[in-house]
Amino acid sequence: MDQILRILAAFLSTSAFAALLGFGLAAASKRLKVEKDETVEKLIGVLPGLNCGACGYPGCESYAEALAAEEDTDISKCSPGGPEAKTGLGELLGLNVEVSGVRMVARPACAGGDGAAVRDFLYSGYSDCEAAYVHFQGDKGCKYGCLGLGSCVKSCPVDAISYTDDGLVRVDPQTCIGCEICVAVCPTGVMKMIPENADWFVACSSKDKAKVTKSLCKVGCIGCRICERKFPDAGFVVADNLSVLEYNEGTGEQRAEAAAACPPKCIIKIKDD
Repeated sequence: MDQILRILAAFLSTSAFAALLGFGLAAASKRLKVEKDETVEKLIGVLPGLNCGACGYPGCESYAEALAAEEDTDISKCSPGGPEAKTGLGELLGLNVEVSGVRMVARPACAGGDGAAVRDFLYSGYSDCEAAYVHFQGDKGCKYGCLGLGSCVKSCPVDAISYTDDGLVRVDPQTCIGCEICVAVCPTGVMKMIPENADWFVACSSKDKAKVTKSLCKVGCIGCRICERKFPDAGFVVADNLSVLEYNEGTGEQRAEAAAACPPKCIIKIKDD
């Protein structure tokens, strides 16, 4: 009987202590509760919630807090959110917003895959572009080209980038959110941001002189200026031995002709590639 009473007493004392502890925690929680800033909550609701870091903050909440506290007044930092996020942030913060309807997406400016580009050596280390770049800036002869080992593939928060069969990578423009993380992690700088509705693209990043480029890649831009001089309305501008398509220049009507006249055929039609 004494043993039963001892067990009952222990049970009751433990239950009482647990109840007291629970009451204390509940009271402390209520007293120490941090009220959420309604403005921050509304701003978070406008942002895409990807926490990709494109804005320079650890996540959407940190960016929203900085905006609400006026520590940051740049509402254009959320590239994944596009015009909708920028407009929403502006409305909540009472800021005038000028929105461009053109969404930017990433694209690798290189067509020098296996069979087209020369390789200096056989890289057999960790399969990652940044790791390979430590060794003589990668195994490709062209130090501006795509190494195809997927630093961008691994870092893309929405899995918009995949490997190709010829040792390069490709970006699905429909999935790409324009966060530019791939641009930041690419050691050769081959990732470029272009308008989603772009029709043509210069698939090369090489700034080597023509003789060097020809020796390293069959489809590398040689800076011949044919696209720029013969087709002034196409929008091509050549600088540092490389042609770049300025999408806001010219009418674009001559781009197909310029592509046909390009000796290395590095100007490609995006919808057909």
